[in-house]
Amino acid sequence: MNTAAPHPSELPCAALAGRAAAFARLALENVTREYPNAPAHLLGGPQELVPPRTHHPAFYGAYDWHSSVHMHWLMVRLLRRCGDHIDAAAVTGALDAHLTADALATEADYLLTHPSFERPYGWAWLLALSAECAALGNARWSAALAPAVRTVSGLILDWLPKATYPVRHGTHVNSAFGLGLVLDSAGGAGVPELVEPVTDRLRDWFGADHGAALRWEPSGQDFLSPALAEAEAMARVLPRVAFADWLTAFLPELTEATISRWAAVFLALPHISDSADPQIGHLLGLCLSRAAALRRIARALPAGDERTDVLTAAADAHLTAGLPATTSGDFTTDHWLATFAVLALES
Repeated sequence: MNTAAPHPSELPCAALAGRAAAFARLALENVTREYPNAPAHLLGGPQELVPPRTHHPAFYGAYDWHSSVHMHWLMVRLLRRCGDHIDAAAVTGALDAHLTADALATEADYLLTHPSFERPYGWAWLLALSAECAALGNARWSAALAPAVRTVSGLILDWLPKATYPVRHGTHVNSAFGLGLVLDSAGGAGVPELVEPVTDRLRDWFGADHGAALRWEPSGQDFLSPALAEAEAMARVLPRVAFADWLTAFLPELTEATISRWAAVFLALPHISDSADPQIGHLLGLCLSRAAALRRIARALPAGDERTDVLTAAADAHLTAGLPATTSGDFTTDHWLATFAVLALES
C-alpha cells in the first residue's frame, strides 16, 4: 500500500477554524430536520407509509439517510478537530440523542433486512462515522454503532464476490469512492477484516485501466469525478512508485498538462447554471470532491514528480470555486455540501 506523510486531518485545525462554527450549526440543524425528506424505502404496502424516523430513529434528518450519516460524521469530526471553535455542548447533545443503542439497533436491523440499501456510499459513511467516534474516544457512541458496523461489514463481504464490475457513475453508487472511504475507515471502525478483500477488489477492477479521458467529464449530475475517484482509490492500494506508473497510463491528460504547464488543459472547472437545482447543484460538490481527490493523488506521488504542481493548482481552483456555496442558506445544498468542504479543506 501507499504510505504517505501524516494526513492533514491529524494536524492542527488551521484550515477549518474559520468555518467550523458555521459548519457545526449547519450540521446540527440538518440532522434534526425531518422534512423535507427523500426516503429510499421500497414500499411493500400502505402499512409502510410511515414517518422517516420510524425506520431511521438515528438518521432521519438532513433530507436523506446518507446525508444524515455524514452530517453526524461532520459533527464528530468538528468536535475532535475544532471543539473549541464550535458549540460543543449543543453538538454533543444532538449526538447523545441520536447515537443511542436502541436507535442504532433499529438502524442495524433495517440495513440487514434491506441489503442493497445505500450500497456502498451510505455503508462507507457509517464506517467513517464509527471510526471518527473511536478517534474522538467516545466509547458510548462507538459501542452503540457497533451492531450497525458489524452489519455493514457483513454486507460488504457478501457483496464483493458478486460485484463483477465496478459502478463508475459520478454519484452515490460510485464503487471507487465508496470502497476508498471503507479503506480509510475500516481499521478505526473495528472491522479490519475488510481491508484485504476491498484492496483486492480495487486492484482487480482498476489495475489494468488506462487512457481515461477527463475531457468527457463531468456528467450533468456528478458530485464525484469517476476518473479521479478511481485514481484516489488506487493511491490507497498501490506502492508509491507503482502508483506513479499506473497514473501515467491511466491519465495521459495529466502528463500532457504537465508538459505544457497549462493546468486548464488537464481539468477545467464545471459550469454550474443553477445551483438551486438538486441535480445541477451536485456540480458544486464536484468542485470540492475533486479538490480532495486531486490533493490525495498529489500526496501519493513520489517526491519530485512534476505532476504534483498541476494537481495542486487544479485542487486550489476547485476548492476556491466550491467553498462559497457550503453555507448558502439553500437546503438543496446545505444538507450535504459542508461534509465535502471539510474533506477538501483537510486534504
